[in-house]
Amino acid sequence: MEDAPSRTMIEARGLTKYYGPFVATENISFSIPEGQIVAFLGPNGAGKTTTMKMLTGYLAPSAGSAHIAGLDVHKERIEASKRLGYLPENGPLYQDMTPLELLEFFGEARELGPRRLKDRIAAVRELCALEQVLDKPISKLSRGLRQRVGLAQALLHDPDVLIMDEPTAGLDPNQIRQFRENIRNLGSEKTILISTHILQEVDAIADFVIFVHNGRMVFKGTPEELKEDGSLEKPFYRLTELEGATEAQAL
Repeated sequence: MEDAPSRTMIEARGLTKYYGPFVATENISFSIPEGQIVAFLGPNGAGKTTTMKMLTGYLAPSAGSAHIAGLDVHKERIEASKRLGYLPENGPLYQDMTPLELLEFFGEARELGPRRLKDRIAAVRELCALEQVLDKPISKLSRGLRQRVGLAQALLHDPDVLIMDEPTAGLDPNQIRQFRENIRNLGSEKTILISTHILQEVDAIADFVIFVHNGRMVFKGTPEELKEDGSLEKPFYRLTELEGATEAQAL
């Protein structure tokens, strides 16, 4: 008997965003099946954050649509949000709260019952190694610990899909290694999309790569398919310099 096909958990259909005459993204389409870790790769300013905001419902597209677990995030936003955990870049945390107070606040906002909330706080506290800092003000925590708190908040309601924007930016090498280990462990049970411009991130955790540049998708495939002579640097330079070289020739 053949295995049942995997469900599509994240889908972009022609996502386009204009700011006046400026094109932030144009006609970005892809689908991510259940249980994959996907790197959303591109240089700074490529349109990664804009796309992620449209995928999570924080930003309305000028054209196209975004779906989480088959739900249109703009037409069925509340239901889609129940299936989605989102960790934005430099995600906002209430600095005067402790991690425990923050998790209790978000759990109540998500209408988790007292017993369910207690169980989920216990689960994310262990997963994100927050036992020693649960009662310390977030303002006193290191960047790496604040990132763990942000991840715990995104996982609190046990979503099927996790979307993270540049989650390792500003972390030191030890913190990055720990964060990647957490993501690999989560990838066994969740569908994960991580935006990054760091090539080592792709090699370390990704099953699949979606590459964007100047708001357009220029590659999708496995990390091995992207590599040239065993390197991700060569195709990264080629794909991001090609348009600039073409424009220069036209001048």
